[in-house]
Amino acid sequence: MTESWRGMGRETLDREYNARATVPDIGPIIAEYRARTEAARATLPGARTDIPYGPTAAERLDIYPAAHPGPAPVFVFIHGGYWRLLDAADSGFMAPWLTAAGACVVAVNYALAPAAPLDEIVRQCRAALAWLHGNIARFGGDPARIHVAGSSAGAHLAAMLAAGGDWPAGFGLPPRPVAGATLLSGLYELEPLRLCHVNEWMRLDEATVLRNSPGLLPPPAPGTPLVFSFGESETAEFKAQTVAQAEFCAGAGCIVTPVPPPAGSNHFDIVFQLCEDTPLSRATLRAMGLPAG
Repeated sequence: MTESWRGMGRETLDREYNARATVPDIGPIIAEYRARTEAARATLPGARTDIPYGPTAAERLDIYPAAHPGPAPVFVFIHGGYWRLLDAADSGFMAPWLTAAGACVVAVNYALAPAAPLDEIVRQCRAALAWLHGNIARFGGDPARIHVAGSSAGAHLAAMLAAGGDWPAGFGLPPRPVAGATLLSGLYELEPLRLCHVNEWMRLDEATVLRNSPGLLPPPAPGTPLVFSFGESETAEFKAQTVAQAEFCAGAGCIVTPVPPPAGSNHFDIVFQLCEDTPLSRATLRAMGLPAG
């Protein structure tokens, strides 16, 4: 018998979780990620790249200190790419705007699927968070005000860092290791991905899905500020994942700010809303306790 997700079979799930098909060509957008990040690396004072947070080559991060004296809130961005594409070198494009607004920006790198299973990818992101708690003060950041963010698979990983439960103790972290999150076009229940083409490289089983679905884990702590958004041209399933996770967190007492999708935005370019004065960037600054316009 063919497995299905809420009445959707393989063909429908393949279509709903094919983000690339929602744009004519992702190439120019990906190239813009890299070009903007290279400019930030080259021009922002004090930028530090390829700092190791773990023993493997993939476990590294970039730090862009705030333009103003610290301690500054820390904006930690985790890239998307369906866990198999992109790099921290593609992920610092928002640093010029956010550092000027008073945030310390961090871009996290991690090993990619299929070489790295999802459990290892999550472990690496948690290890990066632990490293930041112990070290970001040296770069003017405030470890008590770490705001995690991500897009698509990166939003999934950021949500894993914001999730409740007892996992922080295993990394030497306080019970509430993040102060807030900005989650864009995220994936919070992974069962439909197990049943579609994404599993060709993710190799998820039912137990992995249960361990790594933020929507099935304890929610973030009550009072945690969370910003949610997605692109206007997203598929119905991507939109539904965001709405469901926002409702789940709001029901747990989090302070949820849904930002309507910007006109004309898509799954891949919504992140550029963090690079200038927009409703999304203002909501994120407010969630970090910074002035927003």
